[in-house]
Amino acid sequence: MLAVSLPALVLVPLSPAARADSRPAPRPAADSGVSALYRTGVQVSAGTPGLPAATALSWMVTDVRTGRVLAAKDAHRKLPPASTLKTLFALAVLPKFPPQEVHRAAGPDLTGLQPGSSLVGIREGTRYTVADLWRGVFLASGNDAVHTLAVMNGGLPATIKDMQAAARRIGARDTVVKSADGYDTPGQHSSAYDLSVIARAGLTNPEFRRFASTRTARFPASGGPGAFGIQNTNRLLVGSHGVEKYPGLLGVKNGYTTEAGNTLVTAAQRNGRTLLVTVMNPQSGQPNDAYNETRSLLDWGFSTAPTASPVSVLPALRPAQPTSPAGTPVPASHAPAVAASQASHVSVSGRTALAFAGGLAAAALACALLVGRRRARRQRHGSS
Repeated sequence: MLAVSLPALVLVPLSPAARADSRPAPRPAADSGVSALYRTGVQVSAGTPGLPAATALSWMVTDVRTGRVLAAKDAHRKLPPASTLKTLFALAVLPKFPPQEVHRAAGPDLTGLQPGSSLVGIREGTRYTVADLWRGVFLASGNDAVHTLAVMNGGLPATIKDMQAAARRIGARDTVVKSADGYDTPGQHSSAYDLSVIARAGLTNPEFRRFASTRTARFPASGGPGAFGIQNTNRLLVGSHGVEKYPGLLGVKNGYTTEAGNTLVTAAQRNGRTLLVTVMNPQSGQPNDAYNETRSLLDWGFSTAPTASPVSVLPALRPAQPTSPAGTPVPASHAPAVAASQASHVSVSGRTALAFAGGLAAAALACALLVGRRRARRQRHGSS
């Protein structure tokens, strides 16, 4: 057998900009079960400016770009998430259907809605685009819109399975899904940590980001070509009910149920930084407590130096969708939307991997040329 010595592997150097993007930021202990985020009480690095008072049972402040957790309280405490769980629903289902696809609502879409559910006003027989339905989910927190999209996705059981799988893939391990819309259900829970992980993953999807930050929209009326106005129920985003708009707010999702109390996941941008604040069930009893505590935590986070020592770091961003067919099949007509969503989730490590793959390809080509030259030499000398 011919022994061929491989040339040394030569990696194509990255551009200065790519090298800057791929340099990992200094990281504290990863959130692996022993980090500060698993301790009870407030966790913040020594020397960090004083935190504002917050009565939420659980909360967390995170830098979205780096994943650094600046401060937290009982981040892994398992609590009912209310409608903030719709962020996980969007993470699992949003990439599967192009926004312009039209769906005619039918009876099965509206079955199983629990008493007191928030509704956007879907009516049987009315045509809705997928984008209409997502505006119903994000703006009106419509459980009827969630159920309609879930039926399109193969039904509620299949959708709940998809949501649970998506949570596991991105590292949200405190979350147990029992209802697609976040309605109080025995055994269902999440955490400030998980909701932050889910929202951070969702914000990498431009469609998720667009729907989460939409303030007002027109929603198709039943029985004709007309439409009615809907407004986002996130009071920090729109400024309502005695709450002022927060500058640079990107939205995300709010929620309320009897068991969960008020829950709120909020992202905002300022001076090139994007911060994510999650609060679960404030205990002050004051009106708008979730919004006021979120505002204070955002202000604190933006006033804290970007180089402030974090208490932990979120896992690297990973696609919420499988890279090979698994679970609920995706129709061929939806493949472009899925591909686009998967492409939007490529992280810095993916660029590094591409450079490495380029180096391997170069090495393989060099090896092939070397083998070809040796074979030609043997043929000239009568070797077999």
